[in-house]
Amino acid sequence: MQIQYKKKRTLLQNLLLVELAQGMWLTLKRLFSKPITLQYPHEQPVVRRGFRGQHAMVPDPKNGKARCIGCLKCQKVCPSQCIQVRMGKDPETKRRVLEDYTVDALRCIYCGYCAEVCPVNAIILTEVFDYSASTRKELHWDLPHLLANWDSYLQSTGESLETYVNPTWRPRGLPDSSFPALKRLPVDDEWKGLKQVTGRLAKAFHPLNR
Repeated sequence: MQIQYKKKRTLLQNLLLVELAQGMWLTLKRLFSKPITLQYPHEQPVVRRGFRGQHAMVPDPKNGKARCIGCLKCQKVCPSQCIQVRMGKDPETKRRVLEDYTVDALRCIYCGYCAEVCPVNAIILTEVFDYSASTRKELHWDLPHLLANWDSYLQSTGESLETYVNPTWRPRGLPDSSFPALKRLPVDDEWKGLKQVTGRLAKAFHPLNR
């Protein structure tokens, strides 16, 4: 690490208050420049696809029920342990079925690991960011609430279940052959990580070395 010390001011600079004049000049320039902040909620920000916001459970288009298969991978990978999955057994088919899926949004750190590890793209962090509640219970979402979050998201954005693709469903830097069938989604090369170079090879691609 290189430490660069500030040059000592001369007597003339101290008398003329040069640094104060420089600060006032910067303030004057910013006064007439274009603001970089948005006057929310009158001005809405542009939220990019892949933003990790409000949780939702994606339904199966065949039966309308949650797409979750109860593999418990999301619960195991969650670093804040905010996901709880409860499985049961269908009395007729004797198969394991999903009984409840809860997310404590107040504990979530929005890392997106649950969406990345899910083999069927059931759980998702939508692009909805402006949600709030007055009690803790309102931000403790069960399965019906998560499904309702998905329906509300589709209605507000005009998306459809058949065409919706979220980049967080597909981890970066891994080949298609390593994914389950439902995670081999059409995403651009930037999200796949094919154009990203790290480690020792990064020096060869640095602009100063070209």
